[in-house]
Amino acid sequence: MAAAGASPKLATPHYWQDACLHLSKKDRVLKRLIPQFGDACLETRGDAFTTLARSIVGQQISVKAAQAVWDRFAALPRRMTPGHVLKLKVDDMRAAGLSARKVEYLVDLALHFDAGTVHVKAWEDMDDEAIVAELVAIRGIGRWTAEMFLIFHLMRPNVLPLDDLGLLNGISRNYFSGDPVSRSDAREVAAAWTPYCSVATWYIWRSLDPLPVAY
Repeated sequence: MAAAGASPKLATPHYWQDACLHLSKKDRVLKRLIPQFGDACLETRGDAFTTLARSIVGQQISVKAAQAVWDRFAALPRRMTPGHVLKLKVDDMRAAGLSARKVEYLVDLALHFDAGTVHVKAWEDMDDEAIVAELVAIRGIGRWTAEMFLIFHLMRPNVLPLDDLGLLNGISRNYFSGDPVSRSDAREVAAAWTPYCSVATWYIWRSLDPLPVAY
């Protein structure tokens, strides 16, 4: 996400068309779903630090509340960078609507980026699990958040977020007539999706909510 006042730059995955062709051949449900959403596809914007900061701010509160808190928080630093966030006063961050724990998480995020313990420039050459390992070392970032980051920010093509309730609900509805599904059930369904699990997941999410989520 772009800092306040900046125009967000959108990017889309180069592999999307190939993925749709592959998934339509391999999976009867996706063959039906994909045409329903036309040219819509995954988009990424902004920088890594801002995207992760937004994910922390939005934890366990509604989308509307998260946007309101983010708007107040984003107005505090001169620019949304690790160095500027580290200069903020805790009282000002709390006054923006952040809990004490989220303040701690945002400071820890800024410290990791400022110290270079997350290797942003090397991510392009790192595999998904290595990036997840770097991210979950930051307080407030668990595996689910790391996987959402891989999908929505880095646009990695083959991420299967088995901890995501939306994905499990979508698989239940589309493949099991609404019966509950386990992670093992989901993994079996997704065997046909490789190497484009991220794309399949995106369409399963859309089957539940036609409006793409912003990350």
